[in-house]
Amino acid sequence: MGYDAQAVRDRYPALTDGWAYLDGAAGTQVPRSVMEAEYRAYAAGIGNHGGFFAASRRSDEHTDAARAAIVDLVGAPAVEGVALGPSMTALTYRFADGLSREWQEGDEIVVTRLDHDANVRPWVQAAARRGVTVRWAEPILPAVELPAEAVTSLLTERTRLVAVTAASNVVGTRPDVRAIADAAHAVGALVYVDGVHATPHGPIDVGELGADLYATSAYKWSGPHVAAVAGGPQVLERARPDKLASSSDGVPERFEYGTTPFAQHAGLAAAVDHLASLASPDPALPRRDRVLASLDAVAEHETGLLLRLLAGIAGMDHVERLGAPARHAPTVWFRVRGLSPDDVARRCAAAQVNVWSGHNYAWELAGLLGIRDSGSAVRASLSCYSVAQDVDRLLTVLADLG
Repeated sequence: MGYDAQAVRDRYPALTDGWAYLDGAAGTQVPRSVMEAEYRAYAAGIGNHGGFFAASRRSDEHTDAARAAIVDLVGAPAVEGVALGPSMTALTYRFADGLSREWQEGDEIVVTRLDHDANVRPWVQAAARRGVTVRWAEPILPAVELPAEAVTSLLTERTRLVAVTAASNVVGTRPDVRAIADAAHAVGALVYVDGVHATPHGPIDVGELGADLYATSAYKWSGPHVAAVAGGPQVLERARPDKLASSSDGVPERFEYGTTPFAQHAGLAAAVDHLASLASPDPALPRRDRVLASLDAVAEHETGLLLRLLAGIAGMDHVERLGAPARHAPTVWFRVRGLSPDDVARRCAAAQVNVWSGHNYAWELAGLLGIRDSGSAVRASLSCYSVAQDVDRLLTVLADLG
């Protein structure tokens, strides 16, 4: 079993345009199989959930398949614990609304300045409404590490929830989520893990992480623009967000507002099938096993490319890399001396290299680093379809900027 990056690329129609797509942290391209799955769903006919006719039953099947796919992707406990929604941000707001109703004045929560704002602001705002104290875990600079002690030292018997990322979406830092979760559980707190940036870059097991709730977005791993939060059904039962009186109060349906995007659910399931096939494992194996094998191969492939990128940047005195964590996802945040991040991104685009400039919703971290008011930084991120030529094109642009 091996990893053939060119064969992977051949599955993505968008990659024939000649651009270097180093923007996967903001959203990946979509393989042909996912497009075809959504087309087939529409072509066969779909209806709203719960009807007595075939088109409605097909929609039910697409949603059921999406939940089962998330279970296989991240090792979630059960399909009944998989809530689907339009985005991780929207779902996190729903869970913050629902879980915070248990909180009382004087309780505490812990958030970090490493996280994407979608795993910060919903909790902070919910805490403000309930009179709950927010404790902030601070990354260690300049490496931008978040040791477990930075979080666990803040825990008390009044801690109700810890929100932490499994991988920073800008500098890639991977905290020791399991150590954090074990300490949080020891004081009776729930652990909400933002897995959006971690999921595409290696095998994930929610149980091994110790996450009570794990959030992921399909468009970060070659799927459509939908998201999921996975956890034990008993945890979902504790959260009671606002909902329509006429809609289901069961889980996970109580978190799924309005009519759901049935064809995109078909695309989500197809995206997990796609991930399961990337390293060509034995198709007779259970899908969960194939997912683990393929994402392990993806991690090895991306690590090689990341080392190539880091070595190239290290040789450029005019390029400053932000953060240097020991364990990190294949993502680099940097600045170029004498140029704004937007100027750098424009120069990259002129050379047909896709990168992002700005804070990338790492709002607290950009403020902590003192760069938020000056355009923050430039982000290059690798994906399963990235190749050495993509990295070298970016390095050529950056060298020319010197």
